[in-house]
Amino acid sequence: MKHSFWYGIVGLLLAGPVHGQSLAGVWQGVETDTREAGTAWPAVLRIQKGKGTGLFGVLYQEVSGQPGTSVTFQVQGTPTAGGLRVEHGRKLNETGGSPFTYWCDGAITFTYDPAQEKLTGKATYRPVGDCDVGSFTFYRVKLKSAATVAAGTETTIRVTGRNVLWYADAELKQPVTTGNTYRTKLSKTTTFYLAQGYYSTKQSPVVPITIRVTGSAPVPKPAPPVAALPTPAPTLPAPDTTKPALAAAPPAVVAPAPVVLPTVLFKLGTAELLADGIPVLTQLATELKARPALRIRIAGHTDKIGEPEKNQALSEQRAEAVKAFLVKAGIAAERISTIGYGDTRPLYPSPDARNRRVEVVQME
Repeated sequence: MKHSFWYGIVGLLLAGPVHGQSLAGVWQGVETDTREAGTAWPAVLRIQKGKGTGLFGVLYQEVSGQPGTSVTFQVQGTPTAGGLRVEHGRKLNETGGSPFTYWCDGAITFTYDPAQEKLTGKATYRPVGDCDVGSFTFYRVKLKSAATVAAGTETTIRVTGRNVLWYADAELKQPVTTGNTYRTKLSKTTTFYLAQGYYSTKQSPVVPITIRVTGSAPVPKPAPPVAALPTPAPTLPAPDTTKPALAAAPPAVVAPAPVVLPTVLFKLGTAELLADGIPVLTQLATELKARPALRIRIAGHTDKIGEPEKNQALSEQRAEAVKAFLVKAGIAAERISTIGYGDTRPLYPSPDARNRRVEVVQME
């Protein structure tokens, strides 16, 4: 399937007005509680209105930790008193399968929670192999506060969703904040781009939320004039003829206690170094060259977004990426050890981007 096609569908779903309890939109979540204990299937459900009261769309699922193994079903939806019933139709696409694997299909009955914009579903599958039952949980991002605010007025923007990540751009390269609220002052109409970190997939949507701004920001009143005081004649210090002044040295990167490197080093969800992190890593390499007896340990950390096992692996990969940079810069590999703590040692209540950090500490 082509991404441009599905982004077009998403745009149509989000552009139209939603009245009452319309469930048309894009939902992100997971299937669990099947006969395979400990296994999860991240999923995206796209629903739009059909003729009359009917709904139709697609259900996309991956095998957790194996994004190359996926399926896309066409689905038909029927509104119910408490939510929605979805029935699987024909299979549109499948990747990574084998003659010994199959995807369950049948019907899913969802209960809708409008306060959280949440769908909770129970699946009843056709009896093929060990297909039996499954449980679904979906969330969608939706604006719950005012869509129009006054310029320059402090306001709280509230949205639904799970593990919400805010960005200033559709490419998700400029993070703004995390969570379901954002308190800010806006001077002009602004669009934020929101994603959910809750069981994200290759098909996870990016939802634009536009806040219209009316009026102009109030201009602060100038301070009353203050009578000028007579300026005393300057007292010049005696010239220092001993030696020229030295520029202040940059603060040391390595210390006996763990030091958090003072910038974002990695792209979200990857161990790929950002260009913004190169200066601090270069400073670290310079300091290590100036202190040839110094050994260090690099510790990687992540936020609590995503699965603990993946976060543990990601934290180790990020620590190794910093080590690889330093070795390439001329630091002996045996002077550097690495460790990853995953999401077990947050510094701030999650989700918070500052928990995705790298720490450096000198070793004895």
